[in-house]
Amino acid sequence: MRHLLIYVDASVVGGCEDEKFSEDSLSLWRLFISGAYIMGISEHTLRELAGAPEPVRRRLQEVPEAHRIAIADNAEADELAEAYLEHRVVGPGSRADALHVALATVSGSDVLVSWNFKHIVNLGRIRLFSAVSLEMGYRGIEIRSPKEVLRDEEDL
Repeated sequence: MRHLLIYVDASVVGGCEDEKFSEDSLSLWRLFISGAYIMGISEHTLRELAGAPEPVRRRLQEVPEAHRIAIADNAEADELAEAYLEHRVVGPGSRADALHVALATVSGSDVLVSWNFKHIVNLGRIRLFSAVSLEMGYRGIEIRSPKEVLRDEEDL
């Protein structure tokens, strides 16, 4: 059985240390640690986390290397992110968010998870991201909050 590749943005990693988001973020983290899901972590996410507090940055080392995939910056994702901006899925000030969606899409991730409800996990934007992705020759990507991808413990 193939495990889902789940792209995580910095809000999910930081959510492990945030009272409001920690319960669901840590539940997802346990699924990465166990190998139930594979974590996709991009260079873009790592850049965003570079200035985060040490406990947040340390979270990444908890997930075994065998359960995570590094996603490199690439021109293909840059081009797709620019297409999102040109189609006004998000404004120019949200290029970083567009790049997360583009990297997840181009890498073939099954799902992108985020706590960013304004610019990423938002039904209207999800539909627009998918429409532009399809227009550019990619499949649409599932975009969800961590809570939406959790499994029941009995499923494990």
